Amino acid sequence: MSFPRCALLWSRLPVGQRAGQRAAVCSALGVHVGPFRWPLGRVPALAASSASGGSKAPNTSLFVPLTVKPQGPSADGDVGAELTRPLDKNEVKKILDKFYKRKEIQKLGVDYGLDARLFHQAFISFRNYIMQSHSLDVDIHIVLNDICFSAAHVDDLFPFFLRHAKQIFPVLECKDDLRKISDLRLPPNWYPEARAIRRKIVFHSGPTNSGKTYHAIQKYLSAKSGVYCGPLKLLAHEIFEKSNTAGIPCDLVTGEERVAVEADGRQAAHVSCTVEMCSVTTPYEVAVIDEIQMIRDPARGWAWTRALLGLCAEEVHLCGESAAIDLVTELLYTTGEEVEVQRYERLTPISVLDHALESLDNLRPGDCIVCFSKTDIYSVSRQIEIRGLESAVIYGSLPPGTKLAQAKKFNDPNDPCKILVATDAIGMGLNLSIRRIIFYSLIKPSINEKGEKEIEPITTSQALQIAGRAGRFSSQFKKGEVTTMNQEDLSLLKEILNRPVDPIKAAGLHPTAEQIEMFAYHLPDTTLSNLIDIFVDFSQVDGHYFVCNMDDFKFSAELIQHIPLSLRVRYVFCTAPINKKQPFVCSSLLQFARQFSRNQPLTFAWLRRYIKWPLLPPKNIKDLMDLEAVHDVLDLYLWLSYRFMDMFPDASVIRNLQKELDEIIQDGVHNITKLIKISESRKLLNLEGLSGTLRSQSRRLRSAKTTEGKDAEPPSPNVSKLSLASRLVQQGLITPDILKELEKEWLTQQTEQNRETTETGLISKGLRRKKKEPNSE
Repeated sequence: MSFPRCALLWSRLPVGQRAGQRAAVCSALGVHVGPFRWPLGRVPALAASSASGGSKAPNTSLFVPLTVKPQGPSADGDVGAELTRPLDKNEVKKILDKFYKRKEIQKLGVDYGLDARLFHQAFISFRNYIMQSHSLDVDIHIVLNDICFSAAHVDDLFPFFLRHAKQIFPVLECKDDLRKISDLRLPPNWYPEARAIRRKIVFHSGPTNSGKTYHAIQKYLSAKSGVYCGPLKLLAHEIFEKSNTAGIPCDLVTGEERVAVEADGRQAAHVSCTVEMCSVTTPYEVAVIDEIQMIRDPARGWAWTRALLGLCAEEVHLCGESAAIDLVTELLYTTGEEVEVQRYERLTPISVLDHALESLDNLRPGDCIVCFSKTDIYSVSRQIEIRGLESAVIYGSLPPGTKLAQAKKFNDPNDPCKILVATDAIGMGLNLSIRRIIFYSLIKPSINEKGEKEIEPITTSQALQIAGRAGRFSSQFKKGEVTTMNQEDLSLLKEILNRPVDPIKAAGLHPTAEQIEMFAYHLPDTTLSNLIDIFVDFSQVDGHYFVCNMDDFKFSAELIQHIPLSLRVRYVFCTAPINKKQPFVCSSLLQFARQFSRNQPLTFAWLRRYIKWPLLPPKNIKDLMDLEAVHDVLDLYLWLSYRFMDMFPDASVIRNLQKELDEIIQDGVHNITKLIKISESRKLLNLEGLSGTLRSQSRRLRSAKTTEGKDAEPPSPNVSKLSLASRLVQQGLITPDILKELEKEWLTQQTEQNRETTETGLISKGLRRKKKEPNSE
């Protein structure tokens, strides 16, 4: 039957009969349309179960609507208009508004997973689609026409509305499948090779400097084959060198480096690796997992969980705090494996002093001042240099080679450097000869499991880890001492150290690339960052596990989202470890991804031009930080080179380049006090303004603790006068005249900043007035 003929027959029918005959006419056209006659508020059992999923309600704020473009002119013409009549847009708009306001429809939407937010967004998109399309599909056109003539009910639009909602929110169509993919319960079942053998688990528990790791390593060295899994590259290097020195061939595997010791390139029976790089399919006689308490780490805990449950070793030796014993026992109970606990006591005594250092004039050889910010490190190093003393400096962003060089300098009894200034980076991975640990502050910024920044006193675990570096068994100091810089911090330190360590309650988990690929199959138009959000929201875990924080992954995903890459490649780029606080490192990840997408290999010549090699020695602190960022970029290249060898072909040459850069950075750190002095003179570094921040926060926290349960005592006049500026004047570091000049300069800068802020606010307010308001309904 031809379209004109259908239209002619349709036009001859009275309006009341059209509804009865439309099924026959549409059947002749091969189009199905029928009235929507589900009782409102009641859904067929299959649909209801699909909507609910039997699990927690998803966080619908993570569902990003896709764009469905209105239909343009059709080559076949407007078939619906030929069968009925052209639609009156004004009438259609009234019908749609009536549909939107019906409580029964809104309730039915909830049954299908459309909460108020999703329902509103879906309706806005649906209405725009209807109103802006040149021609509609035949079925919806006929239903709208029938509603206009009261031959159908407005509720008959719901199937078409739901179909459109699933187009813009595809997650509604596949919620059950997504829940199955993101089901992270029973992680032991992910490792069939480990479950196929009967493993012996030994937990070596004890404080720092108790010999627990030593005993585990002896088992590792005496085995026919073994794997050591450490938290840091430095520790992996240490065991690698120790094994080969003992005549036991051992390979090295880290994210950025592979070293095979066998001449023919065969894999050695022993391997030392960072915990993320361990193989869960290679069989070993003995495995050692160091610092097992890091299984609770909000970002990296998944790697320890994977090693604990997945390593194929006859014996698995765990080293760490006693706080992890109960959790490890619970996790391995599900695998049918028992945990043998061996407890160790500290080998050398350590004591908390009754007096604080109070002044850097009281420093002694073997002292280590622990700071929790680079600014404090710069400030303390400068003040030590003013006193005619020499100090070594160690902080987290320094290259491993530079850390080792500074540690060697500090440990050398013939070197004039007798003081160490460091962050908590000394907590593990370095053998240091420290007599006394001095906490410059007890406040440390941290990131919790939700990715939120917190500024709190250090935990008991952190304090014990750092304090335990004093008086190590293998050092020249057989007794350790611990104190604080300020007397008012000492009581808090004693309280922290005397608290029992909270038991670890959960182990970290992380989605695999395969799981994300399956998610992407169901949600092909969703960004990787949004996929991660939805995965975490849909995921189900047992009570002993948590999903690790993935903010760094999402940051990288959003950074390279606009670059055309396959999902697997994009995932690998996003797992690359970068410091997102370093703009040059972030822009380098972006540039590497862009070159990769163009299928242009990143050669040595290209990278030399990119980093502007050769680089000059640093002239100030900013130059030193820039060199550290370049070192991180070379680390990023090496990390990617082991994943994409054809696109990053010059790893060996880049490694040699990195060694040269490491030497330049070592020279800069060796002369760090000179760099600080130059930076201060050129106003590149404001030590006074920045270094007091954490200490002021520490004072506020102490004050809050003091006022708990009792009235706070008024501060004495002498204490209130001891501001940082006053102490600097008293110690002769600055004169009162210089202090007045600094105050004038600071007030001038504040005035200018306030003026700029006011002007910016006025401009943005004006722009908001001019901005056209979007149509929200």
